[in-house]
Amino acid sequence: MIPNQWYAILESKEVKHRQPVGVTRMGEKLVLWRDSKGQVTCQSDLCPHRGVALSAGKILGDCIQCPFHGFEYDGSGNCHLIPANGMKAVPPKVFHVNTYPVREEHDLIYIWWGEPRTVYPDIPWFDSLNDHAFTHFTIRDHWENHYSRSIENQLDVVHVAFVHYNTIGRGNQTLVNGPRMKVEEKTGQSLILNIWFDNDVDRGQLPIRADKMPEPQSHPLLQFHFPNIWQNWLGDNLRILIVFAPIDHENTMMYIRQYQSIVKLPVLREIFNYVGAVGNLIIEKQDKRVVVTQRPKRSELRIGEKLIPGDGPIIEYRRRREALIAASQKEK
Repeated sequence: MIPNQWYAILESKEVKHRQPVGVTRMGEKLVLWRDSKGQVTCQSDLCPHRGVALSAGKILGDCIQCPFHGFEYDGSGNCHLIPANGMKAVPPKVFHVNTYPVREEHDLIYIWWGEPRTVYPDIPWFDSLNDHAFTHFTIRDHWENHYSRSIENQLDVVHVAFVHYNTIGRGNQTLVNGPRMKVEEKTGQSLILNIWFDNDVDRGQLPIRADKMPEPQSHPLLQFHFPNIWQNWLGDNLRILIVFAPIDHENTMMYIRQYQSIVKLPVLREIFNYVGAVGNLIIEKQDKRVVVTQRPKRSELRIGEKLIPGDGPIIEYRRRREALIAASQKEK
């Protein structure tokens, strides 16, 4: 994973009040819970006393209680009570649970994966989705691969006519013009990769090189916001958003959302959103069947693959990913 980044790891609704949730993300076992004000805490799912999972415990006010011996830890990871020592005893500082900075925005829970900072960069998001007219519906799916492979699949403009030959790839548009790319640098190390492409039927013509394509006059067709959020512009009033939540080095949880402002009547809107979600799941399953077979599980810039001009977005993603990892290492 790229260090020193905000990663979206869960939907807000997955962490309910007074109910700790244990998940594996970033290769670590984590527990998430809400305090009496509804604020989310994310901590290592491990009591430092005897190694029990805190997610098996319960919430008491603004603390999580270990189910084994009743040790209580607050949202900063500090131990407030060791029952065996008595309520007036001050717990030793060694009883501390590793706690991650958390932000909750856009119905998503983000954690900061990296070195602590006094000032953190903005949450990764696409401002174009802030229109209050949008509603969304989410589906989840577990992929058995590294999250970088899942991301690259959504940047791959070459595969559509083959993997999705009977859905979004109908028409046999196998020829790839471009693709044209532009990297947008935001605050700190935040980057957005914008992609324009034009697939066509092969009639014997050569593809148009990226540098020969006209300057884009509209929004990108695809956008990827490092480290793990992607958007597909199907139209001004219809988008697909995917969060690639890393479970570990060989597993990814996909959160696939359809945003739309086409249908506004509540009942019809729910039907439209649900039908769209089913369609997205069918398309996503077509991708999954192929992508989980890729080896090695994790992509790198140089892993022996023989790439072509149409793979430009994947190459750029790998370059930028390696640069961000290298930059984070220099900070240490």
